[in-house]
Amino acid sequence: MTLFNLLFFAIAALIVASTALAITRRNLVHAVIYLVFGFFGSAFLFYLFGSPFLAALMVIVYAGAIMILFLFIIMMLRVEAPEERLFPPRQMLPAVFFAAAYVAIGGLLLINDPSAAAPLTEARTEPAAFGRYIFTQSWLAVEIASLLLLVAIIGALQVGKRPVKEGEE
Repeated sequence: MTLFNLLFFAIAALIVASTALAITRRNLVHAVIYLVFGFFGSAFLFYLFGSPFLAALMVIVYAGAIMILFLFIIMMLRVEAPEERLFPPRQMLPAVFFAAAYVAIGGLLLINDPSAAAPLTEARTEPAAFGRYIFTQSWLAVEIASLLLLVAIIGALQVGKRPVKEGEE
């Protein structure tokens, strides 16, 4: 079994474990943090499979933008957090474990990657050409994504709306 096979199984186990922790947490902020660990693991898998651009997009889009959106929704819903310390020890131990494991695996990936020292070729395009490509070749995906975002915003507004008390309008 090669080092890359071991890294793959280690990353896959960390993704499954962090996702399991995300769906079993009572505190929604902790669940989002564990989900971010799962997204970082997926980014490591993309990098391991030879796609550093997709790994970067995974971190930027999912671990960054989507999780910030989830945190805003959690704050907008005003979910009451259980009365406990900010980070109790039983929550800190898994978080520190996942962080240390991801740092170790990321270091191994960077050290053992034979193409890490090779310079990257520059790829440039004009925004107009990119927009023309997206809206002519992938217009259906753009429309579906915009419809899903619209439904998500309407749903978040409906869920976050305070109930009207009797006698008030």
